Amino acid sequence: MKVFKKNLFNQYLIVKKTVIIVFGLLSYPRYADRLKIKGSENLKGLPDRNVLFVANHHTHFGDVIAILHVFYATLNGRKDNLNRRWYILRPKLNIYFVAAKETMRKGILPRIFAYAGSISIERTWREAGKAINRPVKLSDVQKVKEGLQEGWVILFPQGTTKDFSPVREGSTHFIKSEKPVVVPLVLKGFREAYTKSGLITKDRTVEIAINIKKQLDIDYENATTEELVDLLGHAIEQHPSMKPKLKKKPRPT
Repeated sequence: MKVFKKNLFNQYLIVKKTVIIVFGLLSYPRYADRLKIKGSENLKGLPDRNVLFVANHHTHFGDVIAILHVFYATLNGRKDNLNRRWYILRPKLNIYFVAAKETMRKGILPRIFAYAGSISIERTWREAGKAINRPVKLSDVQKVKEGLQEGWVILFPQGTTKDFSPVREGSTHFIKSEKPVVVPLVLKGFREAYTKSGLITKDRTVEIAINIKKQLDIDYENATTEELVDLLGHAIEQHPSMKPKLKKKPRPT
C-alpha cells in the first residue's frame, strides 16, 4: 500500500501513518512491560481484507490503542509481546475501528486519533448519556462494509463499556452480508487500570490482558441473528449467562 495515496475514507495514508507512529510511540511505555498477550499466533495467515475482530469494551480509547499495538507488533514478527518498539514504524494501514461519532469529537486528541482508523458512526440507542431511539443510518452501515472490503475492522458488538451487556443485533448484519473472517478478542483489566477515556492511568498494579482467539466457525448462509448474537456473546466472554452471580450474604443467627 503506497502511503502517498488516499484510502477509501479520503485520508492521506502518509498522515494516517504519522498519527499512528506519534500515538504509538507516546503510548508504548504504558503497555510495553504490562500488557499480557495471548494467542498472537491466531493473527498469522489471516487475509489482508474482510476480517472482523469483535471484542468487549472497557474504555473509549485505551482498548483500541492496545489492540493496535498488538496487531502491529505481531505482524512485525513479535509473539505475545511488544518487545522493541520499532514495529510502530511499520503499521498495517488498512486497519479500522468502529467508534461512536460523539466520542471521536470530544476534544482535539480524539479528533486527531480518529485519523488512525476510526469509522465514526451515530449510535441509534444512546447519545450524550441518554437513551434514544432513531433509525440506523445506511451511510454508517455502508462505511463499515467498505472498511471490511478494504481491510481489517475492529468492532465492539455490545456498543457499550458495561460488562455483560447483550450483543446488539446490528453487529451481526456485517457478518451476514460480508461473510468476513471473524476473530474474537477478550480484554481484561482496562476498566480498572485506566479512566473511562483510557488516556489516563488510574491503577498501575492492575494487570491488563488481551486474548486473541481462533476465528469463529460460522454458517453464514443458515445462522440466524439470534444464533450469531449468542455466538458472539460467548466468544468475547460477555454473554449475560456468564455473568457471575452475587453471593448471598448469610443471615445472622
